[in-house]
Amino acid sequence: MKFDLQLNKQNAIAFYKTAYLGEPSKAVEMYVGPDYIQHNPVVADGKQAFIDYFCEMQRDYPNKTIEFVRAIAEGDLVALHTHQKWPDGDEYVTMDFFRFDDNGKIVEHWDSIQEIPAETKNGNLMY
Repeated sequence: MKFDLQLNKQNAIAFYKTAYLGEPSKAVEMYVGPDYIQHNPVVADGKQAFIDYFCEMQRDYPNKTIEFVRAIAEGDLVALHTHQKWPDGDEYVTMDFFRFDDNGKIVEHWDSIQEIPAETKNGNLMY
C-alpha cells in the first residue's frame, strides 16, 4: 500500500486541531476510521471515549492553545510535535503518533507529554 504522506500529515494536524479546539465529534467523523485504538493511559479505546475526553478538556480549559511545530510522515504513521499553552500558564511539548489505515483514516494513537521547564541546563528549546 502506498500512502499519501502529505495528505496524512495534513489530516493528522486537522484532526488534532479540530478536537483540541473543541470539536472532537467533528474530528472523529471526518478523520477516524471504523475503529480507534488509544495508547494514552488516561483515555479509553474507541471513538466515544476520545470524544468524551476532549469535550471534558474543552469544558475545563477552553482557552488553551496549540502550535504545530513539525509533522513527519513515514509509511502509515504521522508524528506531530506540538507546543501547548494552557490557561494556568503551564506549557507542554508533545509528540503524538497516528497510524492511518488504507483508506487514509486514523485508527491508532500514541503520545508523550512533557511540561516545559522554566530553565534548562543546555538553554535549548524543547521543540
